[in-house]
Amino acid sequence: MTSQQFKQFFSVSRWKRVAYPQVATWVMLSVVIVSGAISAAWFTGQGTISTIFRQLNMLQESPPMWIEVPMMVGHYLLFWTVLLWLGVLLITKVSPRPQPWSRVFVVGILLVLTIRYLLWRSLTTLNLSTPLNGAFSIGLFVLELLMLAGSIIQLTLLLRVRDRRSEADHASINVLNHTFTPTVDILIPTYNEPTFILKRTIIGCQALDYPHKRIYLLDDTRRSQVQELAEELGCEYLTRPDNRHAKAGNLNHAIMHTTGELIVVFDADFVPTQNFLTRTVGFFQQPQVALVQTPQTFYNPDPIAYNLGLEDILTPEEEVFYRQIQPFRDAAGGVICSGTSFVVRRSALAEIGDFFTESLSEDYFTGIRLAASGYQLVYLNEKLSAGLAAENIAAQALQRVRWAQGTLQAFFIQANPLTIRGLRPIQRLAHLEGLLHWFTSISRLGFLLIPLAYAFLGVIPIRATTAEALYYFIPYYFVQLTTTAWLNHRSRSALLADIYSLVLCFPLALTVIQTLLNPFSKGFNVTPKGETSDRFTFNLQLALPLIVLFCASALSLWMNLGVYTMSGMAHPNVPSDIAEQFKGLSLGLFWSLYNLLMLSISLLILIDAPRPSRHEWFQLRRTVRLQVDDRQFWGMTTVISEVGAEIVLTQKSVPELLDLRPVTIEIMEENLHLQAHVTISNPQPEFPTLRVTFEGLDLSQQRRLIELLFCRAGQWKSRCAPGEVRSLWLLFRILLKPRVIFDRQTRIHAIAVAQS
Repeated sequence: MTSQQFKQFFSVSRWKRVAYPQVATWVMLSVVIVSGAISAAWFTGQGTISTIFRQLNMLQESPPMWIEVPMMVGHYLLFWTVLLWLGVLLITKVSPRPQPWSRVFVVGILLVLTIRYLLWRSLTTLNLSTPLNGAFSIGLFVLELLMLAGSIIQLTLLLRVRDRRSEADHASINVLNHTFTPTVDILIPTYNEPTFILKRTIIGCQALDYPHKRIYLLDDTRRSQVQELAEELGCEYLTRPDNRHAKAGNLNHAIMHTTGELIVVFDADFVPTQNFLTRTVGFFQQPQVALVQTPQTFYNPDPIAYNLGLEDILTPEEEVFYRQIQPFRDAAGGVICSGTSFVVRRSALAEIGDFFTESLSEDYFTGIRLAASGYQLVYLNEKLSAGLAAENIAAQALQRVRWAQGTLQAFFIQANPLTIRGLRPIQRLAHLEGLLHWFTSISRLGFLLIPLAYAFLGVIPIRATTAEALYYFIPYYFVQLTTTAWLNHRSRSALLADIYSLVLCFPLALTVIQTLLNPFSKGFNVTPKGETSDRFTFNLQLALPLIVLFCASALSLWMNLGVYTMSGMAHPNVPSDIAEQFKGLSLGLFWSLYNLLMLSISLLILIDAPRPSRHEWFQLRRTVRLQVDDRQFWGMTTVISEVGAEIVLTQKSVPELLDLRPVTIEIMEENLHLQAHVTISNPQPEFPTLRVTFEGLDLSQQRRLIELLFCRAGQWKSRCAPGEVRSLWLLFRILLKPRVIFDRQTRIHAIAVAQS
């Protein structure tokens, strides 16, 4: 490259990163400044502005006749709600899984109810009687619009989804009979992950049922122990002199040193099942397919479920994305590349200049550029790998903040899916829904603050009667509540989804605002993995704003209760006609009560429970034979890990095992022999239970264990989340029996493990 070419390249690159931020930031600031100027003029009584809002308030007080509630006795207003609810409930029972006909029917009802609710809110419920009421009323409506806009887009896209599992069956035939086996390079980028995590991933990749593959460990920390691990396991080791562009730069460096026709990327903690390549490679028989993405699933519970003691009940937050959102994105041509567990065509990647380096979300924008170049991105909804979820709430916050910042950098780069050339309108619509998702954290934060304005400032943000609520809000809310879990394939209830959105709403809302003002202020931060703890720890930094809100909400609830019980008396700071109209609904009372419940659960989530072991224990039944000296015992495993197992013996009395002597274990189905010693023995009269620790495992035995625990085809199943009623019961149960107080056994076990 000549000096002139270098200067030209630098100026173009600088324009890509600097000119776009100026435009987007100025647009946002202009909206804020104009809104502030209008508000200031209204508060100061400026004639024209005050007149305009006075006229708008008159329109709100005299809405069109077609939006008014019919003249019915109160309980008849619920007739349509009950009828709709029963109809939707019947559909979900007749069609337990969404089918094309049932999905269209339910989504159609939801769209009609959502638009009906939106018209009601915009034409008759805004309280513009005073500047203070008007500011909060319009602000609340804007926050709702952010939520409703994403919801309407999502419902529209849900009218058509795509399931490629049968297509994968057909495409894999030529892979299985070896008539289509392109060469594959498997890239495992690593920064600071422990070697025991890397070992799982490498061994899992080596166990893949595919002939023409090469595995590369891409070490961006240049650690000698990682190089030794690569040599021990027999995979390629690559490093580079610097860490420019973080993960994207690491992958691009590796691309220059590899030659495979297809490239597979696994994060350092993701272990594939043996059939990963046989299920995905076949799609590349179609020349327009550039990338195949599979779901992310996790073999450990996420910190929210774990801290609540619901690790066997709740599903990870990502389940909604991979069960509901990616399938309709696939139908719309807007599949998101998720950074791991995907296969990409090298030639297509080279055509767009390899992995995108101008954002923290290199995966997301690489996929956008492939789609804009006319290539097809495919989503195969099969769990063909599993990784480590964030192991504490701080790590989860760090991860989500990085995702939010990386995605919202779209507004400041040329790979913006809303403006980049080559995408169809429906593809842009799918990406718009994803961008709007991060703004809902601001809405969620606003919903916590509005009841406080009602209590402390006398603000009435919504002007509505009980009859209007029964006629417009209740049908919309109850039908949505009934169908949320059904539409997302039982991956999350609406109540639990609200908990997940609330617990990190403060850091995410701040990240959204900060990114819009200074999009490239933070660099790439790797989510820490493989950490352990032996005690409960409270994340005060994340909890502090929630504690403040909890105290303020508790006080507002007390004040709202006073207003509610003073029958016939208007709020002291509000005109009597509005207070009388609103008294039947008592928005502040119920809203404060709901917020208190959610804030209480969120504060419990921020108490990280002990994770004494860095190894996960899997519920796995296998027949075992134990050899102790010259005696044999038979049993069945209940849980197994890489370091030990729990075994229930069939003999009723085995006193010889209580002296903790060494044993030889044979896992019969796997023909695997392991040396171990008994660490815990529970000589129950019916079925004695042993906890054994493996020792002296050679590499071959470690491979067999990892393949058994992580690599079996079809082993990662989708679980169903609890429904709305059970979710509500779980929330109350958690409040009455929090893990930090009642889970003594966890703490005692953690201390015992730490001391050993």
